[in-house]
Amino acid sequence: MELCNVCGKALTRDEVAVTKKLVNRGATSFSCIGCLARHFEVTENDIIERIAYFRASGCTLFEEPEAPQP
Repeated sequence: MELCNVCGKALTRDEVAVTKKLVNRGATSFSCIGCLARHFEVTENDIIERIAYFRASGCTLFEEPEAPQP
């Protein structure tokens, strides 16, 4: 399990992926959404929207959202 290189929070696959997309594709240390937002001086929602954009664009680094249970 990866940890945020700033605050130590356990990371999701999407947080690892968005770090690679926004910082460096070859990154070996990663940041959580909150720390990325502070680094880029944007809101956390901006980062979440960027994740949705990359996912919708077909980027395979990002998890597919789970289908709702019937």
